[in-house]
Amino acid sequence: ADKPSNIQVAIKKPGVGQAYEPIDVNGANITWNYQTGKLLLNVKRENLASGIYTLRAQGIDGVGNISAADPYQIDFEVVRESTVTNVLPYPNPFSTSTRFVFTLTGDQVPDEIKIQVMTVAGKVVREISHAELGNIRVGNNLSDYAWDGTDEYGEKLANGVYLYKVIMKKAGQILEHRATSADKGFKHGVGKLYIAR
Repeated sequence: ADKPSNIQVAIKKPGVGQAYEPIDVNGANITWNYQTGKLLLNVKRENLASGIYTLRAQGIDGVGNISAADPYQIDFEVVRESTVTNVLPYPNPFSTSTRFVFTLTGDQVPDEIKIQVMTVAGKVVREISHAELGNIRVGNNLSDYAWDGTDEYGEKLANGVYLYKVIMKKAGQILEHRATSADKGFKHGVGKLYIAR
């Protein structure tokens, strides 16, 4: 579809007092998609520095009048460092199996990712390897692997509380877990999961 000429788009970089910078609506880095009365806007920007940005869009009429009092705007965060966040087993508690939801940030997938399941005393009872987790990418992930609540030998673990930890390495260096509001249940990079058969 043709790109609309009656929309202004701008972006504000991180930092106090930053002004909105206009984005050319006819530029190659903007694509438009019309779906059942909705206009979907996709802005592609590369090599953005880490920080929180604001993207703003507002309609204008044929003579340049703003169409609404408040523009549509959305904040988004760019994280250049390789970290893992939003690590959650789903479902939790579980009776038959659970998969792992997590978000990776950075420029590329780490060399090694594994999830350790431990007793509350810290004994590792199951280690889920990178290969088992399936196709991992930068962004949001849901593991292909569904853990069935068994230990390293295939024996069913008892009902109760277990701990889990994600370990990532890149070039031999252990990468950090990055805390967000979605990680409330995480303490020092360790979360809880519950088996309830």
